[in-house]
Amino acid sequence: MNQSHENDPVRRSVNGVRIEAVRGDIAGQEGFDAVVNAANAQLQTGGGVAGALHRAAGPGLARECRPLAPIAPGEAVITSGHDLPNAHVIHCLGPIYGQDEPAEELLASCYRRALELAEEAELGSVAFPAISTGAFGYPLEEAARVAVDTVMGEADGLELVRLIRFVLYDSSTLEVFAGLIAPEGGS
Repeated sequence: MNQSHENDPVRRSVNGVRIEAVRGDIAGQEGFDAVVNAANAQLQTGGGVAGALHRAAGPGLARECRPLAPIAPGEAVITSGHDLPNAHVIHCLGPIYGQDEPAEELLASCYRRALELAEEAELGSVAFPAISTGAFGYPLEEAARVAVDTVMGEADGLELVRLIRFVLYDSSTLEVFAGLIAPEGGS
């Protein structure tokens, strides 16, 4: 494990958009306009990212989500952040690997749609988890490639979003994302 990844973000600038990866808690991303929830179809609390964000945001988040559900794989909706340190939460339903097809396109759609909603809401920064890699079983390396490729590909069309962060739960996940984000020749 490279200890520098533990303490410092791995960064890359693509068309004026800074893309970075850090190890951390998605519910503790102060200074970001929005965090992304790896949601379930009903947009309710659960395990993993959804549980962490709902616990930190308080009961108002579940109440606001109720009329927006259900959403389909690849879709996203935006709510306020409630008790989180972020003004907004963008809820994305990633694909269940081996069930929701085409999985790669549905996963890419989550990232694209989240960035579209951020632009529409005039946000400047968004923090993403590794969508679908937990209970939904998407293989980490494949999911990371889709996530990073999609975000880098969308950077050209972003007018307001200037900072995108991947907030990753553990060191091994961070290492995979860092390897894809680091510019050729190192970070």
